[in-house]
Amino acid sequence: QVQVVESGGGSVQTGGSLRLSCTASGNSTKFYNMGWYREIPQKQRELVAMMTSGGTTTYGDSVKGRFAMSRDAAKSTVTLQMDSLKAEDTAMYYCLLKTIERGAIRDYWGQGTQVTVSS
Repeated sequence: QVQVVESGGGSVQTGGSLRLSCTASGNSTKFYNMGWYREIPQKQRELVAMMTSGGTTTYGDSVKGRFAMSRDAAKSTVTLQMDSLKAEDTAMYYCLLKTIERGAIRDYWGQGTQVTVSS
């Protein structure tokens, strides 16, 4: 059974920093890509950062240069360091794990963690 659990998040003032972590458990041989999306009420979920199994990371345009994603493959954990936070970064952040099972890609989402940035 694959599970994805996020930690971190919280409230911070504009310009501050937060760190999110996400740990996946289960059959790690199936793990493929892993990363973060965020969701604001009334809006679509948007890409924050996604790392391939090879270590290549893609960032959403709105966070480039401010957010950095890292990985501890041995622990099946990814971390999102968020610096220079802005009010518009306020959202629910979700960790996404993609696995390959029998040739098919499956998505596993975490429960979400709230990030609130205020002035």
